[in-house]
This record gives sequence, C-alpha cells and structure tokens, in this order.
Amino acid sequence: MTTTPRLRRRALAAALTASWLTLTACGATQPGQADQSPSGQNQSAQNQGGQVQSGQNQSESRQAAATEVLDRYGLADMDARGVIEHLDTMPVAERPATLLASVQPTELVLTDTAGGSIATLPMPDDHFYLAVAPYEDQTHDCLFHSLTTCLGEMAGEPVDITVTDEAGQTVVDETRTAYDNGFVGLWLPRDLTGTLTVEHDGKSSTVPIATGDDDLTCLTTAHLT
Repeated sequence: MTTTPRLRRRALAAALTASWLTLTACGATQPGQADQSPSGQNQSAQNQGGQVQSGQNQSESRQAAATEVLDRYGLADMDARGVIEHLDTMPVAERPATLLASVQPTELVLTDTAGGSIATLPMPDDHFYLAVAPYEDQTHDCLFHSLTTCLGEMAGEPVDITVTDEAGQTVVDETRTAYDNGFVGLWLPRDLTGTLTVEHDGKSSTVPIATGDDDLTCLTTAHLT
C-alpha cells in the first residue's frame, strides 16, 4: 500500500510524541503541600543541589561525547549546517561507514556506531533542511534524512526545482545537480507550507511540503512522470 503524505506525517507526529513521553512518580507530599519543616527544607535543598550537580555532570558528559564524535570524523568546529553540507555532498564511497547522521527537524543526531557515542547539534532557528530525492523508477520510504546511508537514483543529474508557498510566492527557483547520493539539499524558511516541483528531462513532479518542527526532512515521493 502506498503511504500518503498525510499518513506519513501522522506516523511522524506519533513517533515524535512517543519519544517525549516520560514516566512520573508521585511522592508522599501532595502538590502545593510542600514540607515546610526545617528537616524538610534541608532535604529539599539537598535534593535540589544533587539534581543540579547531576544535571551538570550529564551535560558535561554529553558535551564530551559530542566532542569525541565530531573529532573522530573530522567535523570539529562545525555547526549543524556545516556538518550537513559536508556529509551530504561527500562522494558516497568516501562516507564513513560507522557514522549515522540523522537530520531531525530541530537537531542533527550523529551516532558513532563503532564507539557508541552520540552527538546532537541544534538546527538553525530560521531554516529547515529538506533533502529531496526525485526518482523515475525506484525510491524508498524515508522520514528523516540519513546523511551517510540514504541513496536516490538520480546521482549527478541536473534538476530544476521550484518551491512555492501557500500565498503563491516563489521561494526557490533554481537548477541544481543531485549529489552523489541522489539527493538535493534545500535550506528553506521554517514554518513554510507549500509545494515543491521538480523537473528533469521533460518529466516533472509536484508534491506538498511543510517545514515545521513536526515535519519530514526526507522527501522521496517526487515521482517524475
């Protein structure tokens, strides 16, 4: 069964919602009835101090892991935009086999499968990265673009791309050459809703797009006919 854009976005929304669910435990003290005794105040202060220290330790640990991943793969001192452009335009044969790089709507997640470390970099506040892989014969399902593993069929092919917003204003109108992985990367304004048209060799495809925090970063449904 072919997955429609609406169903794909529903699946994404459900996945994002599930990822943010947390378990909460109820203490003996009811909300709004904090223990005001000296012992209770001391315990509260100790708990708060422990939580702050724990949070600092976790933050330092994450930063160290992120630095390790970035250094290992020659990505030190790059922000999310720099890493994305570096990896997405890299020849497929040169891409690191032990690095997974997932473009999420609000962050870039880098996983070193050899060492087990994970680095996250925030995406730009005002731009959204959409990776587009137009196709004629074969495609694959994709929600979040993987910079080191996603492959399209039109590597090295020139394509004309037009992006139009809901008001009919043209946001992008240019000819691009698909990267070695068959994708074209677009930095688009955030919170845009509109359409994307791809043309190649007399064939074209127009598909809906959106660039909000719950939207897809990988577009593989542009079927050229």
